[in-house]
Amino acid sequence: MAPLPLGWKGGTFWVSRFVPIFHFFSLFKSFMDTQPVKGTRDFYPEDMRLRNWLFGIWRSTARTYGFEEFDACVLESEELYIRKAGDEITGQLYHFEDKGGRRLALRPELTPSLARMVMARQKALSFPIKWTSIPQCFRYERMTRGRKREHYQWNMDVVGQPLNAAEIELISALLTAIRAMGLDHSHVRLHLNDRRLLESILSSLNVPEDRRQGVLVVMDKRDKISPEHLESMLAEQGLTGVQLGHLNEFLGMTSLEQVKARLAQNGGTAQGVKELEDLMGLLGRMGLGTFLTFDITVVRGLSYYTGTVFELKDARGQLRTLAGGGRYDSLLAHLGGDPVPAVGFGFGDVVILELLEDLGLVPKLNPAMDFVVIPFSETEIHQGLEIAQALREQGLSVDMDASLRRLKKALQRAEETHAQRAVLLMPDELAKGEVVVRVMATREEQRVNLKKFLASPRD
Repeated sequence: MAPLPLGWKGGTFWVSRFVPIFHFFSLFKSFMDTQPVKGTRDFYPEDMRLRNWLFGIWRSTARTYGFEEFDACVLESEELYIRKAGDEITGQLYHFEDKGGRRLALRPELTPSLARMVMARQKALSFPIKWTSIPQCFRYERMTRGRKREHYQWNMDVVGQPLNAAEIELISALLTAIRAMGLDHSHVRLHLNDRRLLESILSSLNVPEDRRQGVLVVMDKRDKISPEHLESMLAEQGLTGVQLGHLNEFLGMTSLEQVKARLAQNGGTAQGVKELEDLMGLLGRMGLGTFLTFDITVVRGLSYYTGTVFELKDARGQLRTLAGGGRYDSLLAHLGGDPVPAVGFGFGDVVILELLEDLGLVPKLNPAMDFVVIPFSETEIHQGLEIAQALREQGLSVDMDASLRRLKKALQRAEETHAQRAVLLMPDELAKGEVVVRVMATREEQRVNLKKFLASPRD
């Protein structure tokens, strides 16, 4: 087939007898959407620098506390996330049937995968185990500020430790990372509660035991929906108007003492109170008390929580929960394994970066390069590649600029990459076995013997 004719016609550049080139590119654009899938993100190099900075804080904190990193496949069996209590996460799954007829889902959280992995080697593992990960998770949910349909989440879990030493270490690690980001108790607060205390409240209101998990899942929506909608959903769980009124009274209390006193009035037993008091007391003695707030409204929306629950919140109240977790002693048994005590948290990347941006605490992160090798012409490119490789083998970061752009432009590009030095390969100097080394910060240049330079490039 003959090539399409190119040429000008009537002021328009044509690629064929029928389609002008601007129509051609317009047609291509209509087929190719350059935006990421709604609710997801692209990470350009500047975004990756920030992500790596955040992940670096998470990983170094985890190492400091003796945690080992693990991961699991982003694809899991759908049944791993289906729970009878009506957990919100069940309705947010990205799920499908594969070619073999299996029901699969993109993971919305990592904890069930962790439980599955522990079950697979439960007899061989030496408990307690302390594992950490930074998985990418997917949830099809309504997007708000600080919430997308995919996010990365720092997970830390202690499995096989029934004592509150596990909660202490996890909360301490969480707040250690927060302070490494430049935040303090004026920026964030850790809200603490206990599922056993919430169970005591529901028991005192004569809510049947088989309804309580469903009620707790609904209660977790308190800050996300209108009071009218919340009451309607609680009524669907079987709560009467009188029970709703008393429950709202409990949820309006701001101190543990108030809750204990009201439960005593109702003849109820306040389970979980001693554990909560001990936990807050120990954290206070460790110097973390200024971050802590008792909050009877903290529920956590997953039905597998059994004890301590906590959420890290923006002190201004302008963003959604930054991190959350708690004790989930029954999850492995629920999935079919032997009962093993466990506690953990998840800390998402999207909302914490929103907070740091609001507070002007996002660090300025520039690309870093030790050297940029700049050949004068095509003749010097091969030698430039050899020099760059020799420097890289010494552990240095080196860019080879083979663009053959003007020297001024090449040096501007070196400045943009924040290279410390440029190695200029000029024909006359190379003929004498020399290179020109330019210190980018001071713009000072020096002719250096090439062999001596390669022997000690940092001098």
